[in-house]
Amino acid sequence: MTDKERFVPDEGMAPASTSVPGAGALEELHNPARSQWLDVWDQFKSHRGALMGGALFLFIILGVYLGPFFWDLEATQIDIRARNQGPSWAHPFGTDQLGRDMLARMMAGGATSVSVGLTAMLLALFLGSFIGVMAGFFKKLDGPLMRLTDLFLALPLLPLLLVMMLLFREPLNAAFGPEQGIFILIVISIGVTSWMPTARIVRGDVLALKEREFVMAARSIGTTNSGLITRHILPNVLSPIMVSATLGIATAIITESSLSFLGLGFPPDFPTWGRLLFDATDYLQQHPERVFWPGMAISLTVLSVNYLGDGLRDALDPRIRGR
Repeated sequence: MTDKERFVPDEGMAPASTSVPGAGALEELHNPARSQWLDVWDQFKSHRGALMGGALFLFIILGVYLGPFFWDLEATQIDIRARNQGPSWAHPFGTDQLGRDMLARMMAGGATSVSVGLTAMLLALFLGSFIGVMAGFFKKLDGPLMRLTDLFLALPLLPLLLVMMLLFREPLNAAFGPEQGIFILIVISIGVTSWMPTARIVRGDVLALKEREFVMAARSIGTTNSGLITRHILPNVLSPIMVSATLGIATAIITESSLSFLGLGFPPDFPTWGRLLFDATDYLQQHPERVFWPGMAISLTVLSVNYLGDGLRDALDPRIRGR
């Protein structure tokens, strides 16, 4: 057999360069890479509780902030002749002991409570993320910062808040006014006493991320510590931070309502949901709906935020996405 006959290819075989690609390869060629955020949205919308919670929370936000533009009665408008009325077309939620419309007061109180919850959540999120990143990234700071976190976790929350209210209420009221002063005091008090869970979660993720290959590669080419944190660490810990944000809103709203219910929150003429509950306790037997409306608003807001956070946790965690 000659060399020419020995290397003649079989008629049924095609050269490697001319082989037809498989179905999987053709699909990859025609379909571009799918965005990760689309995968997150697909997982999130499959969680019915999260969708309902998000829709309910959005409805509450729109109601408390945009509702006063469509309801002409003021929350502080007094009408003694219409006091202690039940639900009617003129006053769907009834009136209080001074004739003030309860629907208007519910919207005004909701705007205050939600504003306190969002602002306190942002403060707690900033403190927790900063301390968690510092403790996880820098080994020398890990011990002191975690012992500080343990110290704050060991403090009794409600007595500490009560002491802060009693110590700083009058100075802040004198400096910023009764409404702005108590708003600043409540936001700072809730923010500096609720950052610890976020710090511990972020620290654990940073400890795992800083040993990953992409971080070590960035460090090998001379990337500074600040560059590593801002460009490589923080974007990869956004998912636990977002989940902590949703849960922090619920915690802040409950804490503010508790302080207002105890009479240590905003002034009596500045409604919040907790203050409405406190004012309605004296009329619980005669007008139980006054307790029902603010209590239901607090419960629905906290429940919707918790479901929203549950859905975000499932959608943002790649280990359980798709289950």
